[in-house]
Amino acid sequence: MKHKLVFLIVLMTIPVLLSGCWSKKELTDLAIVAAMGVDKTDDGKYLLTLQIINPGNVAGGMRGGGGSQSPPVTIYSATGDNMVEASRRASSKASRRLYYAHTNLVVVGENLAREEGLTTFIDAIDRDHEFRVTTTMVITHQTTAEELVKTLTPVDKIPANKVLKTLEFSQKKWGESIKTSVQEVMTDMQSPDEVSVVSGFRLLGNPNHASQLGNIQESEPESILQASGIAMIKEGKLVDWLYGGAAKGTVWILDEIQGTTINIDWKNKKEAIAYQTVRQKTKVSGQLKNGQPSISIHTRVEGSIGEMNVPVDITDVKVISRMEEEVEKVIKKDIKKAIEQAQTNKADIFGFGEEIRRTRPDDWKRLKPMWNDVYFPELKVDITVEAYIRQAGLRNKSFLSTIEENQ
Repeated sequence: MKHKLVFLIVLMTIPVLLSGCWSKKELTDLAIVAAMGVDKTDDGKYLLTLQIINPGNVAGGMRGGGGSQSPPVTIYSATGDNMVEASRRASSKASRRLYYAHTNLVVVGENLAREEGLTTFIDAIDRDHEFRVTTTMVITHQTTAEELVKTLTPVDKIPANKVLKTLEFSQKKWGESIKTSVQEVMTDMQSPDEVSVVSGFRLLGNPNHASQLGNIQESEPESILQASGIAMIKEGKLVDWLYGGAAKGTVWILDEIQGTTINIDWKNKKEAIAYQTVRQKTKVSGQLKNGQPSISIHTRVEGSIGEMNVPVDITDVKVISRMEEEVEKVIKKDIKKAIEQAQTNKADIFGFGEEIRRTRPDDWKRLKPMWNDVYFPELKVDITVEAYIRQAGLRNKSFLSTIEENQ
C-alpha cells in the first residue's frame, strides 16, 4: 500500500514539472533574418540593414498572380545610437518578430570598419542570446553594407547564401579569400596582438539596379556580388587590404589553402603552364637566434598539371623537376608579399608572436610589449617551399608536342 501511495504521488507530480511548449515560436510569427548589414551614417548613428526571408517565395520559386512577381527576400533598414536601438526601430516596420537565430551572415561597411572598428557592435552580437557567434563575417569593399545586403542574386535565391557559397568555393578553388566567423574575430581581438583577417566583398554594377527584380531576371545580371581581397584588422580597425598574391600568401601562411591554381612561365611565354594543387600543408615554427626572434615557414604542396600552352615533354624527369622549382618560386613570392605588407602595417596577422610564445615563453615576456611595433616589422622569416607534380591529367605527352612533331 505504501509503494502504491509513493507511485501515485510521483505520478501526480510529473505533470506539474513538465514545462510543455512554453517557449514555442510559430513560424508565421517570425521574420527570419538571413543577413545583417551594419554601416555608420554621416551623423554618427548605426544603420542596420536586415535581409528577411520570404518563405513562400523561396520555397515556391519566383511567382505571382496577374503578371506580378515577388522577391525571395524583404529588406528592412533602421538607424539608432546603438545596435539595440536600431534593431528595435527596425522591428516597428515588420509585422513579425525579428528572429536572428538563423542569421548566417554579418556584413560590415568598409567606412565603419576603418573609422570606428568592429569591437563595439560585436559586443551587441555576443550579448544577444539568439545570435550565433559562428555566423560568417565579411567587410564590404568600395561599397556599403546596405547596398550589398539589398542586392538580389540569381541562382542562389537568398543573397546571404550566395555570399557564403562564394567564399567557400573561392577558398577551395582559388585561395585568395578566407571564411571567418564572428567568434574567430572575437578570439583574435582578445589575443595579445589584437589582429585578424576578414574577407572582403564588393558589389559590381549599379546599386540601384542590384535591388530590383530585373537583376535576377536577366541572363547576364547587370549587378553581381564578388569576393574582393582580405581585410587586415589591427586593434579592431581595418588598416589595409590584401589582394592577389599577397592575399593568397596570407592564406598559405595561415594553412587555410584548400585548393588553388598556380601559373608558371615557360619558354619565354608568360603563365604558360597551370599547376593545380591537390594536397598542401604549411607549418610555422618560431625560435630565437642571438636573442632575436625568427620564424621558419615550411610549405609542402602536391598537385597536377591542369593546362599547358607550350609543347613540353613531361616524360622527362628533369623537365618535371624544373616545373616544380618554378611552382615553388611563385608560392614563395606570394608568401613574401604577404609578410612584407603585414610588416609595413605592423600587424602580425599570421600569429608569429604566438609561435614564439609557445616555444620560448620566458623570452616572450620581454618581446611582447614591443612585438608589433619593434620586433615584428624587422622579423627574419625563413621560407621553404616543396612542390611536387603527382599527375599530368589524362595524357602524359603534350597535345601541342604531337602537333609540333607532325609539322
